[in-house]
Amino acid sequence: MLNRAITTALIGIGAAQFLKIPLHYKETGSWEWEKLFGSGDMPSSHSSAVTSLTTYIALRKGISSTDFGISSIFSLIVMYDAMGIRWQAGQTAIAVNDMYEQLEKLADHHPDIAYKKREKELKEMLGHMPNEVGGGALLGIGIGILSYFAQK
Repeated sequence: MLNRAITTALIGIGAAQFLKIPLHYKETGSWEWEKLFGSGDMPSSHSSAVTSLTTYIALRKGISSTDFGISSIFSLIVMYDAMGIRWQAGQTAIAVNDMYEQLEKLADHHPDIAYKKREKELKEMLGHMPNEVGGGALLGIGIGILSYFAQK
């Protein structure tokens, strides 16, 4: 059996991924089951995982423990990455996809230009907006608390 901290983090990931489906439906009116395995969207499963782990460790070992300190820094790095670096990569993918679309239009109008169409677009939904990271963090805190009290 996995240790309780790992199980808590995995439940955090699973819960966030599952919640993306009904939240997307509420926003758009369409069920997209592939959201279960995708990145981006509300809530952030990365944030949910790390905050559930950190919350569980805080309750189990205390906020003065080394384990809590390590987990807290790890959580901050993961959430910063989800909002910053991964979001920027998504914005870059949007720009590259737009350039390819313009290049395809240009090639259609000029048959003498040699152009090989690409097979698929770059994935644009990589990172999170701050509210998505915050939503994942709140979900994770709740899961961490539930996990701690469920073991008693």
